[in-house]
Amino acid sequence: MRAMVLCSGGVDSTTCLALAVERYGRENVIALSIFYGQKHDREIEAAKQVAARYRVEHLFLDLEEIFQYSDCSLLSRSDREIPQKSYAEQLETTNGSPVSTYVPFRNGLFLSSAASVALSKGCDVIFYGAHSDDAAGNAYPDCSEAFRDAMGTAIFLGSGEQLRLEAPFVTWTKAEVVKRGLELGVPYELTWSCYEGKDRPCGKCGTCIDRAQAFALNGVEDPALPGGDF
Repeated sequence: MRAMVLCSGGVDSTTCLALAVERYGRENVIALSIFYGQKHDREIEAAKQVAARYRVEHLFLDLEEIFQYSDCSLLSRSDREIPQKSYAEQLETTNGSPVSTYVPFRNGLFLSSAASVALSKGCDVIFYGAHSDDAAGNAYPDCSEAFRDAMGTAIFLGSGEQLRLEAPFVTWTKAEVVKRGLELGVPYELTWSCYEGKDRPCGKCGTCIDRAQAFALNGVEDPALPGGDF
């Protein structure tokens, strides 16, 4: 079995990579990182460090042009500010729509592109690190179980039943992902989650808040933040 892992350099995808390496061995795992026009490259740099630590083959795709019409606040083309609120607070004002940091159908595009590359590289399965906290309240609908199931079917059928999709954390909270990662010895000190590209995480964006809570619920300090504070 050979696996391709979507690797953003964050907590969830890095834990996914560790899980795939444990299952299949590093020689049978490929990390795929995708540039989509985000405002900074800190996450790509983190992905490079993570892939190097696990000594897996690391591939890159540039899908920036696909998102050229989007005004998502994560993208460099946008002048919208990244909200400094939790996802729950943001959802109070979206009337059921995704949050402003949702990149339109990003995971659908990532997984479709990954499927093509994975087939060309002789892979049997694609992993991605969606979890239930991101899907909650429709914040990121492309992290939901329903989306996983639909994309999994499309990839399986569209590949001639050669390729499967696996999202091992799709029913888990982020705290549960971190718990599994700690058991696997994931080098969280190498990861980057913050939507801002500054020297240190901002501590105020949705993903920083979620990350801090996940480590706190496990009773440990975030190893990427010496002293445990922002």
